Amino acid sequence: MTVSITAFDVFCGAGGVTYGLSKAGIKVKVGVDKDEDCRLTFTQNNPGVKFLASDISKLSSGTLIGNAPAISEDDFLLLAACAPCQPFSSQNRYRADSNERTILRHVERLIREMRPDFLFIENVPGLQKVPGQSAFRRLIGTLAFLRYRTRFSVVDAARYGVPQHRMRLVLTATLYGDAPWPAWLHGVEPGLLPFLTVHDAIAKYPPIRAGEEHYTVPNHVAAKLAENNLRRIAATPGDGGSRREWPANLVLDCHKKHEGHSDVYGRLRWNSLAPTLTTKCTSLSNGRYGHPEQDRAISAREAAALQSFEDSYIFYGGIQQITRQIGNAVPPRLAEQFGVEFVAHAKNIRGVKKTAPWRSLLTKARLAKNKNLKRNQNLTTRRD
Repeated sequence: MTVSITAFDVFCGAGGVTYGLSKAGIKVKVGVDKDEDCRLTFTQNNPGVKFLASDISKLSSGTLIGNAPAISEDDFLLLAACAPCQPFSSQNRYRADSNERTILRHVERLIREMRPDFLFIENVPGLQKVPGQSAFRRLIGTLAFLRYRTRFSVVDAARYGVPQHRMRLVLTATLYGDAPWPAWLHGVEPGLLPFLTVHDAIAKYPPIRAGEEHYTVPNHVAAKLAENNLRRIAATPGDGGSRREWPANLVLDCHKKHEGHSDVYGRLRWNSLAPTLTTKCTSLSNGRYGHPEQDRAISAREAAALQSFEDSYIFYGGIQQITRQIGNAVPPRLAEQFGVEFVAHAKNIRGVKKTAPWRSLLTKARLAKNKNLKRNQNLTTRRD
């Protein structure tokens, strides 16, 4: 008996989750995001997956089901809901409650309406640190009421083959059995593979200068630097150097009496993991995003590689748009490893009686489609 999982990817962005789940053997049917800038990147790299430009507050379960009529009732349905992380970052932790409530309330609504067989949710750790009776705690309570078995924990994407320290809160849930969860693949512990490093990810790319785009490597483009910042990066020692090594005449006024944010203007270290990439990770002044050797910030292609995107995954737009797509993405390798566990889980529970409401919605969508087809046929016949 063949086991198949169909998925909807809400907050799909540039497609990191869709791509990773697809590599695990999961059939993603629809990706949803309100950011139209992501459409071309998503559709070009994930052929056959429909992109809906929609805000989650305007998204209905019927719309999702109606845009994927080829789903089989025998499939398991997975809902992935990995919202952009900025509202829940550590800087915004205590100012984000309204954003959190708005976003998670609508995720909860979709879950109630469809009752998908499986759930995959990823966000920053700050999501669970909003004080009081937060929307995340309410979501956990709702899942328990709906008889989901859940598991959630803060994980480092580096454990799953991403060459970057990226701490994320991940939640998995299932209506059948225990929630799936992948074992670590990488680490310093016995039996694990070594962590992948910056060198592993980006050493292969040809040199370019600040402001230059390579003519054969897609997305290998580096942001321009003003003359004073070119002098600063040149004065920063290679392989992990920082602004602390600059001569006095290059130190910014805002840094002379400020010891924090020491990674700003720093270089990556070849044999270490990259720090967490943000939506401004190709900007020298926004973190330790300087190239280990070359006098520039990392390119968009290098940032994508540090997020575990393959070189065949092409991003569309200007460098700022592309960087935002990359920084907001769930690393495909992380999504793939969780997808592998969902597939294994589905095989273990094959033959289970599936009664989730989404199957009734699918029947209604098909009946409505057939009704529309008959009406159109009748109109055509009358015209003839």
